This record gives sequence, structure tokens and C-alpha cells, in this order.
Amino acid sequence: MPTAAAPIISSVQKLVLYETRARYFLVGSNHAETKYRVLKIDRTEPKDLVIIDDRHVYTQQEVRELLGRLDLGNRTKTGQKGSAGLFRAVSAFGVVGFVRFLEGYYIVLITKRRKMADIGGHAIYKIEDTNMIYIPNDSVRITHPDEARYLRIFQNVDLSSNFYFSYSYDLSHSLQYNLTVLRMPLEMLKSETSKTRQESFDIFEDEGLTAQGGSGVFGISSEPYMKYVWNGELLDIIKSTVHRDWLLYIIHGFCGQSKLLIYGRPVYVTLIARRSSKFAGTRFLKRGANCEGDVANEVETEQLVCDASVMSFTAGSYSSYVQVRGSVPLYWSQDISTMMPKPPITLDQADPFAHVAALHFDQMLQRFGSPIIILNLVKEREKRKHERILSEELVAAVTYLNQFLPPEHTIVYIPWDMAKYTKSKLCNVLDRLNVIAESVVKKTGFFVNRPDSYCSILRPDEKWNELGGCVIPTGRLQTGILRTNCVDCLDRTNTAQFMVGKCALAYQLYSLGLIDKPNLQFDTDAVRLFEELYEDHGDTLSLQYGGSQLVHRVKTYRKIAPWTQHSKDIMQTLSRYYSNAFSDADRQDSINLFLGVFHPTEGKPHLWELPTDFYLHHKNTMSLLPTRRSYTYWWTPEVIKHLPLPYDEVICTANLKKLTVKRFHRGEEEIDIHNEFFRPYELSSFDETFCLAMTSSARDFMPKTVGIDPSPFTVRKPDETGKSVLGNKSNREEAVLQRKTAASAPPPPSEEAVSSSSEDDSGTDREDEGSVSQRSTPVKMTDTGDSTKVTETVVQPMKEVYGINLSDTLSEEDVAIYARFVQLGQSQQKQDRSSQQPCSRCSDGVIKLTPISAFSQDNIYEVQPPRVDRKSTEIFQAHIQASHGLMQPLGKEDTAMYREYIRNRYL
Repeated sequence: MPTAAAPIISSVQKLVLYETRARYFLVGSNHAETKYRVLKIDRTEPKDLVIIDDRHVYTQQEVRELLGRLDLGNRTKTGQKGSAGLFRAVSAFGVVGFVRFLEGYYIVLITKRRKMADIGGHAIYKIEDTNMIYIPNDSVRITHPDEARYLRIFQNVDLSSNFYFSYSYDLSHSLQYNLTVLRMPLEMLKSETSKTRQESFDIFEDEGLTAQGGSGVFGISSEPYMKYVWNGELLDIIKSTVHRDWLLYIIHGFCGQSKLLIYGRPVYVTLIARRSSKFAGTRFLKRGANCEGDVANEVETEQLVCDASVMSFTAGSYSSYVQVRGSVPLYWSQDISTMMPKPPITLDQADPFAHVAALHFDQMLQRFGSPIIILNLVKEREKRKHERILSEELVAAVTYLNQFLPPEHTIVYIPWDMAKYTKSKLCNVLDRLNVIAESVVKKTGFFVNRPDSYCSILRPDEKWNELGGCVIPTGRLQTGILRTNCVDCLDRTNTAQFMVGKCALAYQLYSLGLIDKPNLQFDTDAVRLFEELYEDHGDTLSLQYGGSQLVHRVKTYRKIAPWTQHSKDIMQTLSRYYSNAFSDADRQDSINLFLGVFHPTEGKPHLWELPTDFYLHHKNTMSLLPTRRSYTYWWTPEVIKHLPLPYDEVICTANLKKLTVKRFHRGEEEIDIHNEFFRPYELSSFDETFCLAMTSSARDFMPKTVGIDPSPFTVRKPDETGKSVLGNKSNREEAVLQRKTAASAPPPPSEEAVSSSSEDDSGTDREDEGSVSQRSTPVKMTDTGDSTKVTETVVQPMKEVYGINLSDTLSEEDVAIYARFVQLGQSQQKQDRSSQQPCSRCSDGVIKLTPISAFSQDNIYEVQPPRVDRKSTEIFQAHIQASHGLMQPLGKEDTAMYREYIRNRYL
């Protein structure tokens, strides 16, 4: 019987595009280059896209033979060696999609990527560069005078700016959804496996899985949540004709990861923001909501906390918390033709029955469950009615909708004039936000994939017992969501979300057994690390929607910002005004074209000729909607039955249809995340594999003289942090390590990055697969005379750090105490093993982890090293001898393989 479930890893991670006069051949392989798939793209059709996928899995030898036959068959003369018939056009890491304007189709390929984060061994990449290739041959091309202009508009969407993808982790869903899918009962997985086998187009997909499937592993792949997918329209034309591994879905937003080091125990804190592709646009051109309930500037922010010492979804500890920002769900807009810094707010349509708000909240109930908590930060008291218009209409809409909902699932509305409290000298803005955050997290709860720790049972906390959400045998589920908004959903919203995230982070760390109370103080290394993540998150989202970075930050509301910050705020305000006035219209056209909101058509007005894009985003202006919602029962019936649980995570027939379940042999590459992460088949570096360049609390935030307490939860003085050391001008010149963000300084280039198809805006090249974190740590070269001074600054004496001098000889008494401690630990492990069952626990079907702790709920495991066969041992010994100059003679097989390689590569 299959005993585990694992995410399916895409087998198309490396691509090579080969070109002939009549066709393109796109060859895709997994990372180990053991399995290949081939797409054939016709180049003789001037306006149609003809793609053939034979859905066969090739070996490396079969692909070489296939390409050799294609090369031989496409030469101009038989047997001619001078001119090849098959050309290697470009290498890539994924297909963004296919697009057509007025001529033929283009293919968009990812040519450079950079690893940004790691979640349980699943890598998240950022697109660094793309290549757009015209498919039809020049001999059949039908030119159009406006094609070049559409191409420039499409390429205005910079795919190298904050677009992310993963080959094995679904970025469009939350961690709670992804892990809930993996915990489905085995009986349902078996039934879904049989359905998938019957409905699958791939006749080779289940090849080899017959009677031996008893010891297999279920591989699960779910359909993405298309609201947060940005290339769904580009992939829609090939979705039904190619294998699912060719479909690489990308999200837009933000992704950052930092390492919180707790006495040597690594904890990864990850922040992922997903920007909605529905009703997307720029600041003043997209306000409110459309007729389908999609709002402008809607971003789902998820913070993940995981214990990095165990890399496994089944054996590791993972926690997440999700919150949302978005424009006020009403029909409203602002007229920018007046060239005013704050254009007047106008309500475009009367909506007495809150129809658009009902559609929006129905979507949220289906995805997040109940309760929905609205934190409205717009102004309530103004001399001239401006922002208050939105508050009054939103209160009326929520009041109307709540009278029909069950009392236990009503929408919670929290109005709070943040701007008024900021101006007051008697009120502390963040203290008030902290009170709101505590009440919100207690109502929604958070997700954690393990039951409460034994220490939490022994020492229960009052706040922990009042926590909401849904408690299940394997952990906790978040039910409900916090929806924060101001007018722009930028500055005030980001600070409020940071405070709620800080409160949730305390609960997450407490649930993993890392702190004794669910409370975090300001001016600690942990909170400073988290604050910097949120500021990078806020700057990125603000640039995407508003055209500038944040104007008001957390330090501004804490009233500890330096005086130089005021001049920076003025510059950001001017930058935002310039962007809104002069460049937002072009950016909006690019987004409409990229997302498929506008399709160029011969004989119809062009995109730049439209006076407005209102009718493109509001479908009811062109035709009447087929169904009309009830004014009272405004929700979807299936959603209300399962509240407070979100309907998308309920195991039902409709949700099971969204899953692809396949059975694999244990250890196959499609579900082997250990092999995918460590890649034993290639020469890898410690820097990339173990995230050494990631922002670390110990290196970047902890004081350099840690004689007092190295804990990241100790409150520091402002002049004690590692940041202040680098902030000083004199010390900055002596520091060896200088942190830079991805926006200002990408990591150093590799050899493949030099041959890029386009230059970076900053003038520096980026590597294909660089550091894991968004922040790199370049080394600053110093003179030899300053090296001793640098060493004195960074490295402290052992006695000052540890309290003892480690070079001194230990006393006999200390050695005896340590020997007794070791004997006690060994006897304890023997006792634990004897009380356990003889079978070892399997994690993800790959690594055998044996629990050695007396507490079954804690994650302390013993890892059994893999067995190495005799042939591998001989290869390794020959490799060692070769390093000493003792070369072994080549065998016949090796000689034949080398000759075949030379013939295929150079002849």
C-alpha cells in the first residue's frame, strides 16, 4: 500500500530550442537530464499556432538519436557536413507562454533565473531575463505596420521585475492549502488515481506501474488559483494539447526569505505576496472593484515560518499566516485630468444592495472561510469630504450584507482613523495597532502542521488558550482572514499588516516551541529582521501600484525615524506624483495587453486609440450577465455550509476534480525532493545549497560584541545592533560584509549570464542561479594594512563571547561530567528505540527518519545514511586516486562513449 503523498516535481526544468527552416523543436528535461520531452512547433503557418506533443518520455540517448536524425534530414544536401540542418537557438528554464498580436505567434522563454527562497526543499525562483522569439518563418510572414508598436507595449511589462515560479511548489495557493492536499485520506487518493488514469491523455504516464505499485508513493498536483496567475492567458492556447509539465505558472508580487538563528537552530522566515491578475493596474487608473467583485491592488500576503533543520513536509515543522490588502469594494474612481495631488473621489454607480461587495466577500469566504475582518484605515473626520465618502458607503454595504448572514459568520468591521492618531502626540499608533492585531489573530488563528508542543501543555499560556481557528489532530488551521485597506492600500496598510504579522509571528514561534510566551518586543533582532522583510515587501508593492517606494514606514509611525528621512519622503512623494501623471497610462496599456484583457483585432480600434479601458474590465457593459444574484442570499450555497472552514480546502467532489493524483515507485525523480534539493549527480556549492548568503539575524542584526546574550529575542539598544555598525560612515569603510538588496545590487554574474539577451537596468549582469535570498552579501576588497583592523572589528575573543577560553585544556572533572552525560544520552536513545515499533518512519518516501525523543510530538530525528552500492564505491575510489595522479586506463565502454560524445558535439 502506498504510505505517503508528495508534490509532483515538474520534469521540464531545462529547455533547449532547436530551429529548422520549417519547425522549432523544444526539448525539455528534468534537472538530472534523465527524462526528456519534445514539442514540435510548426513555422509554416503565418497566423495559427500548431503544436504537437507526442507525450512520450525520452531517454538521453533517444533524444540524441532523434536530434541527429533531424539534423541529417534537414541539411541542404545529403551527407553534407558544412551546413547543419538543425540549429540550437536558445537555452531556457521554462515557457512563459505564447502570444499573438496582428501577425504570427511569439514564444516567451525564461532564459535566466535566480533562487530566492526555499520551502521544505522546494525552490522558488525569480525570473531574471526572458527571450521573445517570433515563430513563423520569414518566407511566410505577413507584415503589419502596427506589429512593432504592440510588441513594445507588451515588453513594457518587465518580466525580470518581481515575477516568481517554482517547479514543485504551487505559489498560487497558501501553505495551508498545499499541505492539506497532501494529507488527504489514502482511500480518496486511490480513487482519484484510477480516475486520472482513465481520463489521462498520456498513454505512457502509468507505464511500469502494475503489480509493483504496492510500495509506491502518491504524487499530487493541484490546479493553480488562476486569480494570482499572471501568464494564464498566455498558456491557455496550449493547455489542452501539451503535457502538464510544460505549463509553468508564474505569480507577480514579492518573495523574500531570511534566517532567524536561535542559538544555532536555523528558522526560515519567508514572506510571499501574490498580486491579483484580475482588475490589475496602476494607482489612479484602477480604483474600487469591477462588476465581478475583483478589486484593485488586491495582494495576498503570506508569512511562513519553518524549522530549517528538518527538510520535509511530513516530518518538519511549518507554520503560516495569511492576510489581504485591497481597494474598497465599491464602484468608485478618481479623475486625474485635473492634475491635483489628491483628485476628488467620486462614486460611479449607485449600489444600494451592495452587489459588487457581495461578490467580493463571497470570493473571500470561499478561499479563506470565516470570519472576514475588515480593518478600514481611511479618514473619518475631514473638513472637506474626501476619504469619508468611502467609509460611509463601506459601512452601509457591510451592514446590509451582515443582516442575512448567520450571526456566527458575520463580517467584522473595524474602522480606525490612522492618520488622526498619527498627528496626535498623546496616542501611540503602534500600541493601538498591537491591540487590534491581538484581537484579529485570536479570531482567525493561524496554520501549523504539528500539534502543540509538550512544553506548551506543561506551561499553558492564557493567550494561547483563547486562540481561534480550527484545531485538528495534526495541528491548527487558519479560518478567516484580515482584509486591510486605506485609500491607496500602500503606506498605512503596510504598517498595519506589519503589526498584525508581528503578532502572528510570536504565535508561530511559540507553536514551534522556540519561545516561552507568544510575545515579541520591538528592538529585538527577530523583529528587526521581520521589519526589514516587510519594508522590502511594502516598497516592492508600492512601486508596482503607485510608482514609488513607501513614503511612511514603521519607523515613521514609531516616531524614531532620522531627520534625513523627511527629505526622502518628499522625494518619494514627488516620484509617485510624476509616475501617476505621466507613465501610468502606458503601464496600464501594457498590463491590459499582457493579461489578455485586450486582444488586438484587425479592423477594430487599436489599444492606444481607446478613450478608456472601462468596458474591458467591466463585462456587464458589453452584455448582460447570464445570472443575477439574490439580494438576500448573496453567497454561494456550498460555501456557507462548510464555514468556518474555507470551501476550497474541503474534501468534496468539486475540489477533487482539481487534483491530479499519480502513483510512483518510491524514490522516483518526480517525487524525490531530497534528490531535487541536494542534486548528488552534479557538482554543487555550499553557498547555493545551504543558503549561506541569506540575510541572517546573527550576522546582520546581532551586535558584534555578544558578551551578554546572543538570543534574537533580547531587546537591544539602537546603538548595539549590527545594522548601526554598518550604518556608521567610518565603520562602513572597514566592514568586510556589506548587505545590499536585490533592487540595488544583484549577485555577481556567472559565465552564462554574460551572454544574456538584454542588459539589466542597473548596468550589472545577473547570474542564472545565484544566491537563495533576495539579499546578497558581496565581499568588499580591502588593503592588507587594514586587514588586522577588520579582524578586530568582526572577530571577538572567545572568552568574551563564550565565557571560557576554548583553547585551554579541560579539567578532569569537566571531562568526567561530559562522559556521564554522553552515557546518559546513549542509554536514553536505546530505551526510546526499544519502545518504538521496528519499522522506521518514512518522510516523503525518500529519507528514513527515526524519532529518538521521548516526546513523540517533538521533531528530533535520527537520519540513517543511504547505502552505497559497490559500483559507486569503485567510481569514488577511482576519483580519489585520479586526484593523486594515479589514472586508470579507460575501458572499451568509456572510449566508445567519449567518441560518441565528440562526434555528436563537434562533427
